[in-house]
Formats: sequence, structure tokens, C-alpha cells
Amino acid sequence: MPFPVIASALSLAQFAPVIARWLSGNQAEQMAEEVVNIARKITGHNDPLQIVQVLKEDAALIRDFQKAILEIETQFELALLQDRQQARRRDIAFVQSGTRNTRADIMVIAAAIGLIMCLGSLALYAQKLPGEATGIISTIAGIFGACLKDAYAFEFGSSRGSKEKDSTVASMIERGMF
Repeated sequence: MPFPVIASALSLAQFAPVIARWLSGNQAEQMAEEVVNIARKITGHNDPLQIVQVLKEDAALIRDFQKAILEIETQFELALLQDRQQARRRDIAFVQSGTRNTRADIMVIAAAIGLIMCLGSLALYAQKLPGEATGIISTIAGIFGACLKDAYAFEFGSSRGSKEKDSTVASMIERGMF
């Protein structure tokens, strides 16, 4: 019965909006269950309606719930940071060994070619294509563009805000907070 758990977790997103972002994809049910279990533990209630009501009435419990959700978010961010660091170390190992990361090169080139082809198709044939086709091609171009953005972020670092988040998480690790 995944829907009730996901619906219950969504009702808790009013207290910690980041929850809504977790409730899609392959692990939505697992994440929803974890969120609901945290709320049950903090409030002492099992019924989702009672949980929401108790949280609405007690600011201290909301704070405890938000803190628990923040800890989960921090664990996610740490996992992403470690994953990216491992990938960069792998890339550095390629360079140090005098070889190229051919797979990564092919991926970037394919994304660039795909983007160019989509944009070229739109430029040349936009007047002849039905609106649905134009929308689909535009969406595909956006996906290729996002792939290139991610490749650039990997190679040259990400945005300032993301760098600040990464450095904050790294300092938390060093201080042994997580």
C-alpha cells in the first residue's frame, strides 16, 4: 500500500518542504516510510492525521521533526559529495596514468552532438513540424543541455552556492558532526 504512506509523508512536507522532493522515483515509498516513522517517533502517534495535528500544536516537536529531516538531508548531501569526489579521483587517476577517460569523452561529445542536432532540427524545420514534435525536440535538447551542464560542473566545479554547501558539509565531517 504505497499511496497512503506517500500521502502521509506529503502531508508532513508542510513542516519540512524538502520532503516533497524525496517522494518521487524508485525509492519514494522507502523515503516516505522513513519520514512517517520519524514523525511517529517524535509525536508518539501512529495516525497520520493525529501526527499532523500534534505537530501543528507544538513548535518544539516541529523543530525536532525538522532537525531529524535535516539530518537525513545532510546524509544525502554527504553521499552525493562522496560520490562526486570518488568520480573525480577516478578521473585524476586516468590522467596520472597517462590514459584518457574515453567513456566520459564519448558521453560529452554525444551530448554536444545531440544538442546541436536538436537545435539544428528546430532551426531548420520548426515551421514544418507539428507543435508536439517541436515540444518533444525542445525537451530532448534540454536534457542534452543538462548533461553538458553537469559535465561542466564536474570538470570545473559547480555553482558558488553549491560550493558553499559542499564546504559546509565537508567542515561538518571534519568536526565529526555526522
